[in-house]
Formats: sequence, C-alpha cells, structure tokens
Amino acid sequence: MPPDQIPQRPSAVRTLWPLGVALLMVAVLSLFAGRYPAPFWTPPRLLWEDDLAARVVWSLRLPRVMAAMLLGMSLSGAGIVLQTVFRNPLVEPGFLGVTQGAAFGAALAILGLGADASPLAVEASAMLLSLAGLALSYTVARRFHFGGWVLRLVLGGIAVSALFSAGVGIIKYLADPLADLPAITFWLLGGLSGTTWQTVLHLLPFVLPGLAVIVVMRWRLNLLGLQDETAFSLGTALSRERGLVLLGAVAAAAAVTAVAGIVGWIGLMVPHLARRAYGADSRIAVPASLLIGGIFAIACDDVARTMFAGEIPLGIVTSLVGAFGFVLLMTRVKLWVPR
Repeated sequence: MPPDQIPQRPSAVRTLWPLGVALLMVAVLSLFAGRYPAPFWTPPRLLWEDDLAARVVWSLRLPRVMAAMLLGMSLSGAGIVLQTVFRNPLVEPGFLGVTQGAAFGAALAILGLGADASPLAVEASAMLLSLAGLALSYTVARRFHFGGWVLRLVLGGIAVSALFSAGVGIIKYLADPLADLPAITFWLLGGLSGTTWQTVLHLLPFVLPGLAVIVVMRWRLNLLGLQDETAFSLGTALSRERGLVLLGAVAAAAAVTAVAGIVGWIGLMVPHLARRAYGADSRIAVPASLLIGGIFAIACDDVARTMFAGEIPLGIVTSLVGAFGFVLLMTRVKLWVPR
C-alpha cells in the first residue's frame, strides 16, 4: 500500500480535546458549587461583593478541586498502567499492597499519636507504609519459585494486602472506641475534607513526576502488555521499563491515598471506560483515562460536599457511582464517542 494511502490515526490532542475542555469546565463550575451562602450554588458576583465567599472559593474550594483532580488522575492512571502491565482487567491501585499499606500506616499513626494527630504525620506514615507495601510485594514475589514474574507479583500483592488488612483490623480492635476508632474509620472511608493549599503542595512532588512517567511511557505500554517473549523480541527491556512505569504509577497513587484515604473504584472503572470509548491503544487510552479520572473525582467530590449539610465520605460516593457505572459499562455493547 502506498504511504499516502495508509490510514493515519488521529493525534491524541485532536482526539481528546473535548475531554480537556470538559475537565476545565467541571473544575470551574465546582468552584461555585457548595453550601455557602445558599445550598448548591454560589453566585459568581459574590466573589467581589462578599469577602467571606471569596475566601471560601479561593482558599477552600480551589485547592480541594485541584486535590480531587490529582486524586482522580493518579488513581485512574495507576489503574490503567497496572491493568495493562499485568494483563488483568480486574487490577486496581490497591493491587500491590499500596492502598492497604497506606491504610495501615494511617491507622498506626492515629493509634500512636491520638485522634488529634497532625495531618502531616498521618500522611507521612501512610505514604511510607504504602511504598513499603510495594517493596514487600516485590520481595515476596522474588521468593516464590513457580509461575512467571507477573503471576508471582500478583500473588505477592494479594498476600501483602491481606497482611496489612489484618493489621488494620488489629489496630481498630486496640483503638480507643471514643476517640481513635472514629478517626481511623472516617479516614478509611476516604475524603478530601480539610484540604488546603498545603495539602496540594504535599501532593505535587509525588504526583507530578508519577503522572509524567505514565504519560511519557504510555506508548511503551503497548509493548509491556504483550507476552514476555514477544515484548523481549521487540527490543523491550522488560524489568527496567516495567519497574519504571510501575514506580511512577504507585508513587502517584500512594501520595493521593495518603491524603484522601481509601477511595475505591476510580482505578478500576475509569480505565475500562477509557478503553471502551477510545480503544486499547495506550497512546490514546492513557491520557483519556487521566482526563476522565479527573472529571469523575471532581464530580463525585462535588456530590459528597454539597448533597447534604453534613459531608458524605468521598469513598462512599465513588463506590456507589463507580459500581453502578461499571455494571452499566459492562452491559453496554458499544459506546458512541464523536471523532
């Protein structure tokens, strides 16, 4: 076939610009969604007429919207990387002990420092134990003597996650039921209440490099998702490239989990939606997953903080919406997306 007759795939920018516009619109509208001065909506004119409304928007809602966007992008990006590398559609960011490690670290910090422990101490402990979960999963997998590397890492992650889950159960049993236990329980439910600009600054050093690695390496995921023999024959350095992309994905997911707690279904459902809508080519599916994840997390956080006078834990909202959306997605034959 002559070169001028070979069909050319549209670039990611031309294909995904509607998602970028949608993310920007959702983020801007979310700044005016809230319960002050009236439920559900803050008129934009109050930004220059009401000093308190302006402080609420710029000091509370804007950093929270940014944190929700980073949360959605990190979890969905980690989800599509893990699903592709492990060739398993049921994998999500907690697969390698990251989520349960963060839960154990946060619970341990609350138990040791009390319910009034500083958020920075809880985040640091959760981040440290989430990365320890990844390292422990890797170490356990290397000790196994059967199966391929992917299977061994899968089994190692399952075992480590179970160990951390048992540890969280023990800590909850030992915690003060009137002080520490409620704090641990609410952290495990997930949420972005209390998010400030300092919280966003804590996320950026881990999330931005992790997302950058995912985006830069997205075209290699098409090769890393192949059988080991095939990928190696195509010139792929499997151990090095898989390790790099997994480290970026896990670092971003661990950072947002340390801040927001356990927020489920984003890393599982959003990659399926992105692939169903834009195809399995990682060059398009990865940025699509990041954008859809950001939109989904911001929208769910808006529902969590505006639906009732008392805030709903974000993890509950994402589980309800994500589970329903996942069932709907799996029962649909095909999604229509404008090209």
